[in-house]
Amino acid sequence: MSGGRTRRMPRAERERQMLDAAVEIIARHGYTAASMDEIAELAGVSKPLVYLYLNSKDDLFTACIRREAAALTEAVRAAVRPALPADRQLWDGVRAFFTYTAGHPDGWTVLHLQARTHGPRFAAEADAVRAEMTAFVTRLIATAARESRDSRDLSAQEIEGLAVALVGAAESLADRANATPGVTAAQSSATLMNFAWSGLGNLMSGNHWAPPGVASPAAVRR
Repeated sequence: MSGGRTRRMPRAERERQMLDAAVEIIARHGYTAASMDEIAELAGVSKPLVYLYLNSKDDLFTACIRREAAALTEAVRAAVRPALPADRQLWDGVRAFFTYTAGHPDGWTVLHLQARTHGPRFAAEADAVRAEMTAFVTRLIATAARESRDSRDLSAQEIEGLAVALVGAAESLADRANATPGVTAAQSSATLMNFAWSGLGNLMSGNHWAPPGVASPAAVRR
């Protein structure tokens, strides 16, 4: 100590400790079973202080979801360079997504699993992240379609549907990776790109799938 004084911890740092503890406890036990006493103990603070800073267990959970959502979307945004081709942008974004979820498994559990299963208030927070990711992928596919002579007939509805499918696949692969020892972020990224972009590459080249006996792929899309 200097001069007999103890350094006061800034509010932001104290709140970060509380959120770190809450994310860990909620991921471990689930939101319903998570104890505010256990969260306070892990954060090294009193339970009344947690309530003073974050009002209620619901507000604490909401703050956790929003923090994890902001960190994930920022990681993806920071990895993508708009000057690169669309497939490279998608690869960089996908790699950043899986790298982040692998490095923050508790945060991903809170954001994707816990938030979606404990009421509409929390599910809406998670849905906002999915919507942002979907909009990002939609823009990439639309850009690639505009740049390809053979795929300009893709409708806005089709492009958005492809983006929704890709984001859903990414979420499922992140769940699998975090539950399966040995699955790396690079492996999940390659799996998604091989599954999704290889198919999109065919679309960009004008090669649309149609079931046997259907003469025109356009008939399938109607």
